[in-house]
Amino acid sequence: MKAFFIDVQGTLIDDKKFFPLPGAIEFINYLNKNDYPFVLITNNTKKEDFKNYLAGLGFNFKYYLDPLMVADRYIKGSIAPFGNEKFVEIMSKKYKVDFKNPDNVVLGIKIFPPDEIADIIEYLLNGANLIGMHKTSLYHKNNKRYPGLGAILEMLHYATNREYKVVGKPSFEFFEAARKKINLNYDKITIISDDLIGDLIPAAKLGMKTALVLSGKIKSIREVNKNVDFVAENIGEYLKRKEFWI
Repeated sequence: MKAFFIDVQGTLIDDKKFFPLPGAIEFINYLNKNDYPFVLITNNTKKEDFKNYLAGLGFNFKYYLDPLMVADRYIKGSIAPFGNEKFVEIMSKKYKVDFKNPDNVVLGIKIFPPDEIADIIEYLLNGANLIGMHKTSLYHKNNKRYPGLGAILEMLHYATNREYKVVGKPSFEFFEAARKKINLNYDKITIISDDLIGDLIPAAKLGMKTALVLSGKIKSIREVNKNVDFVAENIGEYLKRKEFWI
């Protein structure tokens, strides 16, 4: 039995207007029609009801996982949340916020100003835990590519010598939570994503097949400097590739 983990932003929907990408709905319909198990896996923490938003676009799915669904496993005590305005609002509703002496610094993605990075560093040097909601390699905004949260976490680790934990992709715990939804071994799963470094390479280490799409973070095959099993312009192309379904 072949199964799939499917990234959302940059793979099923675009990063700008959040509309379905070419062939995305057709791909999901094909999986349903042919009884392929699959899980939508996303690092989105901006929308409180992203799952229903996707269903409203026409995506028909049973299994879905995002970092907010598993965050309680990692976050204990007070937090100082940093990220876009919507992320901070969501986290402030869910956890006790303390910007004086937080137990945890919790990061979502944004373009961080230098003064905010300096504040985070002070919290970490004073003993706060560092938690990233995910570990994306690149952040796509306004047709430009910025360092993703994974790059920010690595920078903070280098600056403070503080270790960090990752809630969403590509943490083993997140992948394992997704795997348990379909109850299949990793060697039966193909992961489809636009994030080579943040999704596909870690997934390959667990034994998954890897399928890259060039509809998000990576724009050209010339940018691919690591081996993946499959590469396509968009997810719809995989419907035409016989070798992909073997």
